[in-house]
Amino acid sequence: MKILSILLLTILALAAPAADKPYNEEADAKLEIKQALAQAGTNQTPVILVFGANWCGDCVMLNSAMKSGASAPLFAKDFKIVKVDVGHFDKNEDVAKTYGVPLKKGIPAVAIVSAKNEVLYVTKDGELASARKLGETGVYEFFKRVLATSVPK
Repeated sequence: MKILSILLLTILALAAPAADKPYNEEADAKLEIKQALAQAGTNQTPVILVFGANWCGDCVMLNSAMKSGASAPLFAKDFKIVKVDVGHFDKNEDVAKTYGVPLKKGIPAVAIVSAKNEVLYVTKDGELASARKLGETGVYEFFKRVLATSVPK
């Protein structure tokens, strides 16, 4: 049953129109990060870099939780978010390395950086690679813990 669910989510992610895909496969990640940091600098808002791919069911679920789940207001109010497409682990590896994100531990993976581009937090052990198991509530609780310990008030 689990394999069937994963297969179905992957098929849905691949079949979704480009507008419904959370990761822009054509985006210039470095430019988007630079723009987000410039916007964040005006009010010292932290930036969440979300590394993932459209074929990844856990990445799609995390995106959904961030956009419409219990944690959506938290993200919208407190962060700038940049989604970085990693393709099939063959894109933006240099960006992930810049922020110390070990993609091989699983995606989605995140780095939270200050408006000054200082790394505040990184998922080091695939903490979100099973986002579907966490569910929206688990995702919210995860970021709530991270915020409490990593992001300066």
